[in-house]
Amino acid sequence: MQRNKQVAMGRKKFNMDPKKGIQFLIENDLLKNTCEDIAQFLYKGEGLNKTAIGDYLGERDEFNIQVLHAFVELHEFTDLNLVQAL
Repeated sequence: MQRNKQVAMGRKKFNMDPKKGIQFLIENDLLKNTCEDIAQFLYKGEGLNKTAIGDYLGERDEFNIQVLHAFVELHEFTDLNLVQAL
């Protein structure tokens, strides 16, 4: 129950400030500090603002770029035309 409240708090923080939200989740052992784990969290996107996800993935530091690559790899684009893929 406490974990669910902390995850909900982390999502809320993420929606207000993506970096602070991710940091909160990592500090509370709700998320591992790996690009794959963060990408999976963003991919599931439960309760996350899509603009905040875009802001986080659009950061130009090396770690965020790695998260972006892991995030894109989670998507399946086979048999989609360009418009559908976008």
